[in-house]
Amino acid sequence: MSGILSPKELSLISSAADDALMAEERKEREKKAKQMKELQEAFMSQELHPEVRDRVNQAVRRAAEQGHTQLQVMTFPASYCNDHGRRINTLDPAWPESLEGFAKRAYEFYDREMRPLGYKLHCEIISFPGGMPGDVGMFLKWG
Repeated sequence: MSGILSPKELSLISSAADDALMAEERKEREKKAKQMKELQEAFMSQELHPEVRDRVNQAVRRAAEQGHTQLQVMTFPASYCNDHGRRINTLDPAWPESLEGFAKRAYEFYDREMRPLGYKLHCEIISFPGGMPGDVGMFLKWG
C-alpha cells in the first residue's frame, strides 16, 4: 500500500502541471504567430486575378440588382497598412499612400480602371479591438 502524498509532492505535481500548461500555451501562441505571418506574406504578395474585370462586373451587377449602391470589396488588418490604419481612421485624404501589398494593387486598379468611370472607393476602420484599429473595410461605391 502506498502512503499519502506529502504537501511537497503535491507542490511538485502542481508545478509540473503548470509548466506543461505554459508550454502548451506558448506552443499555441507560436503556431498562431506563424499562421498570421504566413497570411500577411500571402496578402503582401497576392496579385489581382487575371479575370478581375469580369469578377468586378459580376459583383457590382449582383449588388445593383439587389438595390445596393456600394459593395465591400475587401477586408484586411489595419496592421497591414504602413501606418497601422491611422490615415484611414482620421480620414486623411492621403490614406491610399498607407496601403501595401494586395490592397495597394487593388487601389491602383480602381484608380486606373474604375475611377474614370465614376466609381468611388472608400476605406474605413470597421473594428476596434481594445480601442485600436483592427480591420479595414474597402468599399466600392456608385450611383
